[in-house]
Amino acid sequence: MSALEPRDAETGTADGAPIPPLPAAVIDETGGVLGRSYRALSVGIVSVVFLIAFEATAVGTAMPVAARELNGIPLYAFAFSAYFTTSLFAMVLSGQWADRRGPLGPLAAGISAFGVGLLLSGTAGTMWLFVAGRAVQGLGGGLVIVALYVVISRAYPERLRPSIMAAFAASWVIPSVVGPLASGTVTEHLGWRWVFIGIPVLVVFPLALALPAIRRRASGPPDPSAGAEPYDRRRILLALGISLGAGLLQYAGQQRNWFALLPAAAGFALLVPAVRGLLPPGTGRAARGLPSVVLLRGVAAGSFIAAESFVPLMLVTQRGLSPTMAGLSLAAGGGTWALGSYVQSRPRLEPYRERLMVGGMVLVAAAIAAAPSVLIDTVPVWTVAVAWAFGCFGMGMVIASTSVLLLKLSAPEEAGANSAALQISDGLSNVLLLAAGGAAFAALGGGTVGAVHEAVEAGGSGSHPGAFAAVFLPMAGVALVGAWVAARVRAKP
Repeated sequence: MSALEPRDAETGTADGAPIPPLPAAVIDETGGVLGRSYRALSVGIVSVVFLIAFEATAVGTAMPVAARELNGIPLYAFAFSAYFTTSLFAMVLSGQWADRRGPLGPLAAGISAFGVGLLLSGTAGTMWLFVAGRAVQGLGGGLVIVALYVVISRAYPERLRPSIMAAFAASWVIPSVVGPLASGTVTEHLGWRWVFIGIPVLVVFPLALALPAIRRRASGPPDPSAGAEPYDRRRILLALGISLGAGLLQYAGQQRNWFALLPAAAGFALLVPAVRGLLPPGTGRAARGLPSVVLLRGVAAGSFIAAESFVPLMLVTQRGLSPTMAGLSLAAGGGTWALGSYVQSRPRLEPYRERLMVGGMVLVAAAIAAAPSVLIDTVPVWTVAVAWAFGCFGMGMVIASTSVLLLKLSAPEEAGANSAALQISDGLSNVLLLAAGGAAFAALGGGTVGAVHEAVEAGGSGSHPGAFAAVFLPMAGVALVGAWVAARVRAKP
């Protein structure tokens, strides 16, 4: 499951500007998200999410083969985290762009950059060029995710937002099953490059369907009669600092020498003031209420995505599974994630939302801790599929609930800025925990698992299981910390 899934729709604009009220005629419409007034828009933006979901599941399946053929196993985590690094900057840029010019521009630019990044990765001759393509993808993904939130906040009345949120979660179910199967089949018979080169073709349908509907219902600035406000250069510079800082920390984590301390120190120096300027005060110490909601989003997404990124690689190199079967081990997660989102949306469970979130994080921690058990040959490989199904159910409850609580705890004029903070917490945690997991993986010999895979195919046995355990077990501990944070999301009366 990709950390870029737009799992909830926030109110307000992406940069904090208030949104003019919808006309009463719109609010009083009886049709749902697939009614005549919203059908084209709903199908179009859900198609965009479907594309992101398909890319996430398909690329994750092909990634182990791509990294091995490009001699880039030591940079495996970097191929994932580079995406999130550049998306951090793009999220803030997209928010300001959408607030001032409307979401149409950043959405179109984001989908285009997404496709270009896939093409760059698919034609890369070295692992570093492959990572560069993933970085371009991240720019596109960051532009798209925030623009989608602005579209929803402007185009849909409040009563319809839970329905479109549920549609977003449901749009991950089919890609979770079809993506790994299609990607694995293409990887095995045509080569991993065709997975990356082929996906941009899917960009055409969302563009053709979504953009005209967005132009009709949500284009232009919130108040066309008012002059366009200048871009907030301070926030853009902070966003640039957070991306550069995260990138330097990633690079330092891949270097196993004393010189790595220099980029690590520079990254830390850039990251700290940027995080303090872009996240709510008290986030770092899990202050009750909104700060804990924002922190929990990052802890949950970061620990889960960092662990999930290594599941296909572990199954391919240590248990000898094909890329198709390794990807399908995560397929059930799409359905259980959607089920978790549905469960938390039930009105009768609202008084128990905090308990649901605590329980969800416990499920996530248990799933991550159970995954490396397949490093023991006597443990059946389907253990991962079962564990991940439960973990995704917990994530469905937690991720959707963080957005619901964000709406309740945000004043109308702060909803957009807080929405951006939620996404930044999500993306930054993905970057930092992937970098930490990748560093531990490389330090314990993970860079040689490509050779190990050849031994497995020849009838030998996998080695370096400690490299994988060094990723999964600490992430399970981080998820348990998330259970404690989840108990602090309610503001004191």
